[in-house]
Amino acid sequence: MASIPPELQRKEAALQQALAAAGRVIVAFSGGVDSSYLAFAAHRALGEGALAVTADSPSYPASHRAMAERVSRDFGIAHRFLSTHEMEREAYRANQPDRCFHCKTELFEVLGALREQLGFDAVAYGVNTDDTTDFRPGHRAAEQHAVLSPFLDAGLSKAEIRALSRAAGLPTAELPSSACLSSRLPYGTRVTPERLRQVDEGEERLRALGFRQVRLRHHGPLARIEVDPAELPRALEPEMARRIAAEIRELGFRWVSLDLEGYRTGSLNEVLGLEGPSATEP
Repeated sequence: MASIPPELQRKEAALQQALAAAGRVIVAFSGGVDSSYLAFAAHRALGEGALAVTADSPSYPASHRAMAERVSRDFGIAHRFLSTHEMEREAYRANQPDRCFHCKTELFEVLGALREQLGFDAVAYGVNTDDTTDFRPGHRAAEQHAVLSPFLDAGLSKAEIRALSRAAGLPTAELPSSACLSSRLPYGTRVTPERLRQVDEGEERLRALGFRQVRLRHHGPLARIEVDPAELPRALEPEMARRIAAEIRELGFRWVSLDLEGYRTGSLNEVLGLEGPSATEP
């Protein structure tokens, strides 16, 4: 890896030691920044004793699955897809503030069953120190299923994980923050495959128009678009605004709006009176 500061080297060494001591480990691998570096680090520490597993369900963006395939292929990481069925859980579809708990419960139950089937010793996931001050129902599910959190043990923040990813040459180092597609639906709006498809395709279309950080918040017949504040002037150009509206209406929305505050993590959690990053929107 490229040169990294001494303190970060110490944390990275602690991460490697913890993973090496964990035995054979299954890594919950979404293809995002954190899980990609965890899969890389586990492979480095354990070789064939590490397996990265990506959930295949309607709630994960197609771009995440493609990135998971790319990272595992380019870095020689053992990898597989495994179907999860959170859509069959009524508590998940109801989309209350604890939705993430039910999603992660499904994920960790599926990964736990695979761990037993393959004779692995542990399951790990990529929660980091920045997540500890958030409302994170998913972390409660991890604790209930004895899932390892190596980044917390090593004291690694999101910025440090990005720095380590950059040093390792991972293509995820500069990826915008993301989350499962259900986080784009306001609480109380039922999660359905059709709504998730609209969100996924809509965000892909916005990226194809050249916007880097995007969210399509699904408010029934209304699509509320968030882009990075630095990209707002371009989105507000009359011709671009027309292109955005045309692209998103094709997906079945009646109205398309552009949020003038721009992208911010967890804007749908504002109704809960929470401050800071959200439970479902890292």
